Amino acid sequence: MPTPANPAVNLNLVLDQVAKDKGIERAVLIATLEDAMNTAAKKHFGQDRNLEAKYDPDKGVVELFQAITVVAEITDPVQAVNQITMDEAHKKGMEVEPGDELVFQIFYRDEDAAEAKAQDDQYGDILRLKTFRRGFGRIAAQTAKQVILQRTRDAERENVFNEYKDRKNEIVTGIARRFERGNIVVDLGRAEAVLPVREQVPRETYRPGDRVQAYVLDVLRESKGPQIVLSRASVNLLTKLFEMEVPEIAEGIVVIEAAAREPGGRAKIAVSSRDSDVDPVGACVGMKGSRVQAVVQELRGEKIDIVPYDEDPARFVCSALAPAEVSRVIIDEANHAMELIVPDDQLSLAIGRRGQNVRLAAQLTGWKLDINSESRVREMREFASRSLGALPGVNEMLVETLYAHGFRQARDVADANAEMLAQIPGIDPTRIASMQEEAKKRMVEDQQELSRMDYEREQARLAEARRHPDELSQPERMARVRGVGEKTIEQLILAGYRTVEDIANEKDLTRLGDVPGVGIKKARQLKSAAENYLVEEAKLRAELNAERGLLASAGGSEGAEAAKAP
Repeated sequence: MPTPANPAVNLNLVLDQVAKDKGIERAVLIATLEDAMNTAAKKHFGQDRNLEAKYDPDKGVVELFQAITVVAEITDPVQAVNQITMDEAHKKGMEVEPGDELVFQIFYRDEDAAEAKAQDDQYGDILRLKTFRRGFGRIAAQTAKQVILQRTRDAERENVFNEYKDRKNEIVTGIARRFERGNIVVDLGRAEAVLPVREQVPRETYRPGDRVQAYVLDVLRESKGPQIVLSRASVNLLTKLFEMEVPEIAEGIVVIEAAAREPGGRAKIAVSSRDSDVDPVGACVGMKGSRVQAVVQELRGEKIDIVPYDEDPARFVCSALAPAEVSRVIIDEANHAMELIVPDDQLSLAIGRRGQNVRLAAQLTGWKLDINSESRVREMREFASRSLGALPGVNEMLVETLYAHGFRQARDVADANAEMLAQIPGIDPTRIASMQEEAKKRMVEDQQELSRMDYEREQARLAEARRHPDELSQPERMARVRGVGEKTIEQLILAGYRTVEDIANEKDLTRLGDVPGVGIKKARQLKSAAENYLVEEAKLRAELNAERGLLASAGGSEGAEAAKAP
C-alpha cells in the first residue's frame, strides 16, 4: 500500500503492476476501489451522508466528496447532514439558490491535515466532520489494500474459469498432488482440478508426483473458485485419445461413429471413412499397431477392439461382436432387438468374460442383443415344435408360422392377445379360446421339460469340459483356445500351425498374423490364449490322471478283497 512519503507514485504503481500481472483492466480496479472506499466512508462518517469516492490518477489517491443541497428550510432531520438553508449559505458568503448542490472534499489523509483544519474552521458547523476525520486515513489505506487483494483473487479465479470453460470436453495433463477422501487433486499449472473417485478407473493407482492425463468433464463456477472436474473413466477420453493419435480422425477423414467402454477392462470403437482410399480400421491401428498401442498404453493396458461401421445394422452388430463369428442374425425391428446365432465353439467368445463382449457390442450398436449357439437354437426349435404342435388345430405348417412370429412355447400362446393371434395366417379365430386354454395346461409340462433340458445341457457341458486332453484331436484342442473358431482353425492348419503348441511357441507375431491372414492384433490374442490354454490343460490333465489313479487303486483293492473271499 502507498506510504506517506510518496503515496501517489506507489498507488499508481500498485494498480499498474496488478493490472499487468493478473490481467485485470486498470479501470476495473479503480472502479472497484472507489466503490469499496465509498462503502468504508459511509460506515465511518455515517450512512446518511451523500458521499462519493473518486480516484485522482494525477495524485494517485482516492478523494472523498460530500454533496450538500441548498434548501429554503430543513424539514427532514435525517437529511439535515446533507442540507443547508439559504440563510446559512449566505452567512458563509455563498451566492446560491434553493436546489443548488455544493460539493465539499473531505480531507482524511495525514498529508492533508492543513486543508482539513482550514475546512473545519470555515465550514465545520456545516460539515460536522472534525470528530470523524480521526483514524479514517488508516481505514482508507487498509480498505484499499483489501480491495486490491480481493479483486486480484477474484480476477484470477475468473481468468481460470474463462480459460478452462472453453477446454471442457478436452484432454489435459497435470501432476497428482494430494488425495482428499479418495479424490485426486491434480495440478494443471495455473489451476487445480479434481479427479473424483467415481471418475477413476478401479485398477489404476496414483502417487503424488505422478503424471495424470484426463478428460475435462465439467468446469463449475464455485464461490471458492472454479472447480475443474476430470475423468479417466469417460468413454470420451477414449475417443479424444484416438483423435490425438490418428491424424485422419483430426482431419475428419476417419470418423468415430460410436464408442463403448468398460473402464479398465475393454473398449470398442466403430469407425468409418469419408475417403474410399483410406481404411478406417487400419488408420486407427497404425503401422504395426503403433497408434492403437499408444492409446492402450495411456489407458494402462485396457483392451481395445476397432471395428468398421456399417449402415446395415446386422453387419454392424456382427462386426461389433468380433472376434466371435456369427452364423445368422434375426432382426426384431419393433423391439429394436436382434437374435444372434453363433457356432457352438464361438458362444463363450461371443458372450465374453462375464458377458463383457456382448454388453459392449450392445452399447456400441444401440441394439438389444440375444446370443444363442446353433445347437441351442436347434433345441429351441425342436422344443417349440413339440410344445406348439400339441395345441389343438396347430399343424406343422402353423408351427413354422408361429415360430416365425416369435412364439417359442405354449406359454407364449397363452399369454398372447386373442386379436393378435387372429391376425396370424392359418389360425382359426373360433379355436383361439380352446388353443389358449390348452396352452395353459401345457405350460406345466413344458416347464418340467425345460428344466430337464437345462440339467442335461449343463451335465453335457461339464462332461465335455472335463474330457481328458489326451482323448481330444488336435483340432478339438485348438477349438478350446479362446478366440479360435472353425474358420480360424482352417486358416491356421493351412498355414502350418497344426497344434496349440505351434501357436504358443511362435515367436514371430508378424508371421503368425500374416501367413494365416488373421492380422497382427488377432495373432497376439491367439498366442496369449494358446499359452493360457496350455497352462490350464496341464492342470486338468494332472487332476484327471490323479482321479484315474485313485479309481484304479480302488478297483485293485476291491479285486484283492474278492480273491480272499472263500
